Amino acid sequence: MKVSVIITNYNYARYLGRAIRSLLDQNYEKSDYEVIIVDDNSSDHSLEVLKSFGDLIRTIELETNVGLSEARNIGVRNARGQYVVFVDADDYVHSDLLWVQQQFLSYNHQFGAVSVDYVLVDESENHVERINAEQVPIACGIMFRLDSLVNIGLYDKKFRAHEERDLRIRFQERFEVYNIILPLYRYRRHESNLTNDQEKMSVYSQLLSDKHGLEKP
Repeated sequence: MKVSVIITNYNYARYLGRAIRSLLDQNYEKSDYEVIIVDDNSSDHSLEVLKSFGDLIRTIELETNVGLSEARNIGVRNARGQYVVFVDADDYVHSDLLWVQQQFLSYNHQFGAVSVDYVLVDESENHVERINAEQVPIACGIMFRLDSLVNIGLYDKKFRAHEERDLRIRFQERFEVYNIILPLYRYRRHESNLTNDQEKMSVYSQLLSDKHGLEKP
């Protein structure tokens, strides 16, 4: 097993199937990767969606809501791959994502992770804008070496927003991240995006600043 793809889901049943299908449709040997879904105690019909995929995916159903950071950590602790990729339940990916990233890391041992550019899409999956992930990084679409991720202590479960910024600060203190200028990730913009919750984002932005001594938000 080379790659473990981890999707954490909380009440995103309307998008979840699209994300999973994009991962099952990879131009990559099926036996070389796994798709793990960590359902964070959803109250919508997410479990019905997951059951429809049968044995094609691994599902972890949490009995209580633990938040995004801890849900991702649970996924990592159950991963069997040498590399780990996170995909948000409301996003989807290009069919070459896993092959390109895994090939890069296998030949470039000096890097601890590799990201790719992404395309903002709307509810109807129309392309809105291509974005350079090195200039405007996001949490997902990054392939990490599992050992490197474990080495820094995974996600800080105190963060229920800005968890990716905290992880990246700690990760890049020890490991390099390279960005491939190929738009292989699709970031869906919609009204339910966590980043639209300004009050929550502000609280965790302050926590991030306090933890790392950053300039106050």
